[in-house]
Amino acid sequence: MTHLSTIPGIGKASLELLEAAGFLDAESLAKAGASELAVELERANKILQISKRAPGRANVEKWISSARGLTGEAETSVEMMMPVNYERSPQVASLLANAPFAIPLPARQLMEKQLAVSEIPSAIFLNRYSGVLEVKMDERIQLAPPVRASISTGFVKLADAGQDRTELDSSRLKSTGTMAAGDIRTFTGNHNPEEDRVSLIRGPREKTNRGRDPKSRFYIRGVLHSHPISIAVGAMVTLALAFMLPASIVSAALLLLSEQVPDHFSWVPKWFLAFPLGLPVFGFIYLIFGIGGTCRICGQKQFVPRACLKNNKAHHIRGLGHIVPVSVHMLLFKWFRCTYCGTPVRLKK
Repeated sequence: MTHLSTIPGIGKASLELLEAAGFLDAESLAKAGASELAVELERANKILQISKRAPGRANVEKWISSARGLTGEAETSVEMMMPVNYERSPQVASLLANAPFAIPLPARQLMEKQLAVSEIPSAIFLNRYSGVLEVKMDERIQLAPPVRASISTGFVKLADAGQDRTELDSSRLKSTGTMAAGDIRTFTGNHNPEEDRVSLIRGPREKTNRGRDPKSRFYIRGVLHSHPISIAVGAMVTLALAFMLPASIVSAALLLLSEQVPDHFSWVPKWFLAFPLGLPVFGFIYLIFGIGGTCRICGQKQFVPRACLKNNKAHHIRGLGHIVPVSVHMLLFKWFRCTYCGTPVRLKK
């Protein structure tokens, strides 16, 4: 099929109007009538507001003439019919009533058949279809009720299907008149909405933020983290490690200088050795809790440095980055915003 973009004079806006009117290629445009097509394009432009002014009849005639020249369609004195609304047909209406929804193709089937999206043909618009539409209606065959087999000694006996277990018990059904008369059973159990699991995940309890300003950082917000204690421990270990790492380097250098130049660095205390010795311990704890601290929503690790675009709402301090501000905010205010998705996540019910 010849694309409409190959026809001279059809710009981007005109191409969108033609596609909205149901003309997707030069073959369908060659069969159109100039007067009807000009009216359809003007009507489509009023609804969609694609162009300031719809194409005139003179331009439409040039497009149709060029399309007929490209496709070899013979020019006739009687213009072809425009798209018809077949949804008014009784057969089409019955077809739509029996199948009101389209069933999408499963992704597994596309992979097994090795089908590309471009290979799937486009569906037609039944209310704007050019040409003759043939509708075939097949009668549905009523399936027989399932038959259950009862196994007896030495042979198999077919039993009557009887009443299906999935059928409703009509004895439990009540009419609307009975319900309107006040015969309604009310639930008398003690149900606390604040203790509901879904409610706790979506938002904190009312008493948690009682008396707090909703605009302040102390106002706890967001979804509840699935492991609040673990991620809080990860924040503490991350802050400790962020302090221990430079402290270990500085203390090790000072202790070395105190050994080499004791006259000038005799003031260095021996307990500085605790920083280099404690660094492996905090590093091991960081491997357990720090790396495992993830966001409940996107699953990204909050305490591991990663070179990527961060969310514009992420906690950030110039010179310190994102990890330390997130850890501090998490411990001080009991909630934080994910560095990557920006979703607020809280650590307190």
